[in-house]
Amino acid sequence: MKKLVFLAGIATCLAGCGVMPAGIFGNRDAPPPQNAPVEEADPSAIPEDARTVEEFDTTSAGDRAAALDGASAAGGEANLGVTIASLGDVAQTGIWLKTPLVSKESKGRVEVVQSGRAVAVDLIPLDGEPGAGSRISLAAMRLLEVDLTALTEMRVYRSN
Repeated sequence: MKKLVFLAGIATCLAGCGVMPAGIFGNRDAPPPQNAPVEEADPSAIPEDARTVEEFDTTSAGDRAAALDGASAAGGEANLGVTIASLGDVAQTGIWLKTPLVSKESKGRVEVVQSGRAVAVDLIPLDGEPGAGSRISLAAMRLLEVDLTALTEMRVYRSN
């Protein structure tokens, strides 16, 4: 009897932690209640079963072309400095750079110091000192043709 009470207590604790397999204490795949808000599907959202770089990069061909065109049409911009960038959150779609070199969201471009390849990006503030490094989107890294695991030196420009 003591073992049964002990096992029931363990099962209850695990169920509260969400560790028990689905189906033991209810159906986790049940539809939401009728009064629950329904979220609209985001066409640029990453598929739940995404496994490859191509599946995670949901930017459209038009977005990629615009980012490359925007980089080549650069002019009248402020040079914010050089940063070391690494791959950011692959679940955040778009073409962006999170960097401590900006204090508010703005448009800009980044240029790989080593190759000179550039792409237009959304600049997003990142807490930290200017030398702390930056995070760049998967789509931007692919357009810049840099290794996804690399720490890449990039010059950052803000559009005026």
